[in-house]
Amino acid sequence: MTAAAPSAPRPGRLGHPVPDDAPLGGGRRRRVAVVGVALSDCGRVDELTPYQLHAQAARRALADSGLSKDVIDGVASAGLGILAPVEVSEYLGLRPTWTDSTSVGGSTWEVMAAHAADAIAAGHANAVLLVYGSTARADLKARRRTAGIALGARGPLQFEAPYGHTLIAKYAMAARRHMHEYGTTLEQLAGVAVQARANAAANPDAMYRDPITVDEVLAGPMMADPFTKLHCCIRSDGGCAVLLAAEDYVPDTVHDPVWVLGTGEYLSHSAMSEWEDFTVSPTAHSGRLAYERAGVTPDDIDLTELYDAFTYMPLVALEDLGFCAKGEGGAFVDAKPGRLLRDGELPTNTDGGGLSACHPGMRGLFLIVEAVRQLRHEYATTAPDRQVPNHPRLALVSGTGGWFCSSGTLILGR
Repeated sequence: MTAAAPSAPRPGRLGHPVPDDAPLGGGRRRRVAVVGVALSDCGRVDELTPYQLHAQAARRALADSGLSKDVIDGVASAGLGILAPVEVSEYLGLRPTWTDSTSVGGSTWEVMAAHAADAIAAGHANAVLLVYGSTARADLKARRRTAGIALGARGPLQFEAPYGHTLIAKYAMAARRHMHEYGTTLEQLAGVAVQARANAAANPDAMYRDPITVDEVLAGPMMADPFTKLHCCIRSDGGCAVLLAAEDYVPDTVHDPVWVLGTGEYLSHSAMSEWEDFTVSPTAHSGRLAYERAGVTPDDIDLTELYDAFTYMPLVALEDLGFCAKGEGGAFVDAKPGRLLRDGELPTNTDGGGLSACHPGMRGLFLIVEAVRQLRHEYATTAPDRQVPNHPRLALVSGTGGWFCSSGTLILGR
């Protein structure tokens, strides 16, 4: 098969263009593209198991790519225990020669995508399937498990457990610190939720689509000060899959390829006492690496898909990714300018995000799916109300895990 050339030069480790014949590890590094993406049924899915959601998403992603199942020689999965990629591969009828089960919370999928892209570029795999499925909502409804996240009280967490530091409380503490340091307001944080809901309105797959106002966000029941209910992500069922492949396969795929141009990952802390500054997230580090390796700057980015389990997360991420100065995130995400709307200055979480569309657990893979669809201009003719205007060419995807414990950032381009 003949390789198709991407529209941007292949980046080196520091973002400089690399000649096609440049050797690395004994051979030419191959370009890597996202060639297939799909969601399983999402939202309220009481009748399917997590494995069935995995299979449904995988089949749809493969169909979306137009490739044969036989090309898949790598599988990356997490969320179903320590044997996740083994059990998922068996369920899907795959016998991969490359695998990854990295689990670092919500950023897992961006980190896995980076690992898969490196493996494909180096020739250790040809096509890697990233696949996820969760019945988080159905399990809670059926009382198969509690709503809390049991992270244990051994190791570093034993020193915080007696004080009742729940996951949401840790995010709330960080948000309060930003409010104290920079004057960020509750109304500005609420603006994130309002714009996410406005983006969800055009997404038929979103769980919640009715518009909300800043006042409605502020008037909701308190979850963890300063977060009311609508400051927090929803709980849903669902799965998704992303297929990455070497450039050699691109001519046989259905859609225009979306190229992986740069990646970055970073691990920060576990204990809150080890986090030096609550107003700086690990995205500051993973984002810097991704920009350098892709050879782009924040000014080049057309849209962003950011993890939003709580409204503070996109706010601080936008600062740390260089879209506004530190401390100016509140004004940047305010509902009145509407910068985060699909047709705003910086379209963000264009499917409605975890705050309105879906959040079945580790949502990071959903961010990649939406970014790819927007870069393909997939909605331009079928659902123009969902399409980011002006033919976007570069997207930034960034996932955050734990309580700002980890981060993975991708730069994707047409």
